[in-house]
Amino acid sequence: MDWTTLLSTRRFKLKNGHIEAARAIGGGDPASGLRSDFHIDHDRLVFSSAFRRLGRKTQVHPLAVNDHTHNRLTHSMEVASVGRSLGNQVGAMLAAAGHLPGSITPFDIGAVVQVACLAHDLGNPPFGHTGEDALRDWFRNPDNTHWLAPLSRAEQSDIRSYEGNAHGLRMVSSLELYVGEGGMRLTSAALGALVKYPWTSDTYPERGKFNIYRSELGYFEAIASELGLIRRGSSEWVRHPLSYLMEAADDICYAILDLEDAVEIGMLDMEEFERALGGLVGIEKSWPISDPRQRCSALRGSAVGKCVNEVAGRFMAFEHQLRRGEFPAKDLISVCSPAVRDTVQGAKELASRRIYRHRTKLMTEIAAYPCMGALLDVLIPPAFALSTGKTLSTREHLHLALMDRKIEASDTPYQAYMKVLDFIGAMTDNTAATLAREVSGIGIH
Repeated sequence: MDWTTLLSTRRFKLKNGHIEAARAIGGGDPASGLRSDFHIDHDRLVFSSAFRRLGRKTQVHPLAVNDHTHNRLTHSMEVASVGRSLGNQVGAMLAAAGHLPGSITPFDIGAVVQVACLAHDLGNPPFGHTGEDALRDWFRNPDNTHWLAPLSRAEQSDIRSYEGNAHGLRMVSSLELYVGEGGMRLTSAALGALVKYPWTSDTYPERGKFNIYRSELGYFEAIASELGLIRRGSSEWVRHPLSYLMEAADDICYAILDLEDAVEIGMLDMEEFERALGGLVGIEKSWPISDPRQRCSALRGSAVGKCVNEVAGRFMAFEHQLRRGEFPAKDLISVCSPAVRDTVQGAKELASRRIYRHRTKLMTEIAAYPCMGALLDVLIPPAFALSTGKTLSTREHLHLALMDRKIEASDTPYQAYMKVLDFIGAMTDNTAATLAREVSGIGIH
């Protein structure tokens, strides 16, 4: 893989059943320096309804009432900020080493990573990772497996394995802006950087996460071919090198900022936060900053800055292996200095012990299962009936009328179920909770 192809600005769309190149409608003039192709990507994401909805989606604390804790929107913006810094720094080093094509600037690398970071959580359903598991749990229930009978094995794997990463790719490539015709039509480079797990659901659950549903496989094949990604099987590719920077930005932010949120709402005290970052940041008790919130901000800023410098350096140290698909570790954090690696890992472990299993969080997460289940109970049976040629009852017609993207009689069961998951997955925490309560009839006036 080489940087000339890895930074391709080509966009694709679906037309008459075929994938073909798409023009950037309304695009700027790169020569003017005012609005590059990657800036267009950025603007399409920021102005999308999917991006706005992140403001009411769980980051760590479902249905949080504290105005200072993070939601998916603020998290994504902060990850994008860190990702841009990483990309700019790596871009400058690539340029100094003579690796960048003449048409690409170091700031273009920052822009590509920033776009991937902005989009990295678009596919998260209500209630975050618990919402993902709740959707999977419903289809794994023996009482519901018969709905999957008409599907192929690969289609069944997609439906019973709701994956936020795969739904994020589906969101930007199918569901927003040009629906069914390339979605946001982002550049190939940005889509490559976004896809952290470039394979399908075939190996789920053994391998865990994946990024490509069967419905987007043809689209991603065109992207991968354009980027020159190394193919490892019929439905698997080597990762785009810049996806490692997007991943590192996400890891840095949630590891450190989840702890900052915990201090804000009283799950951790200030001394625990200082100890967690102490191996990376020199903490002086004589600092003139005594306000806990300001002190947290100062420590967090220093820690993030040191992580960015270290990760950018490690990227360059392994740049050749990354382009050859031979990177010897699972991520960039794991090859960083002990100060960075141990601090990030220690922060994650502390959050797992003290935050993720806190009672206030557990109660809402437990409630996510019947909430998601109630919505699937209402929508999957009529979706099955319509897509298999059966006559719908009046009640089933009412159920399907809830959906904004209508299921057609010509849809296959797989297509119908994906539309259901699109509908539920796009909801905010509050919308899902309210709709589940309303369709149950509880509290009806």
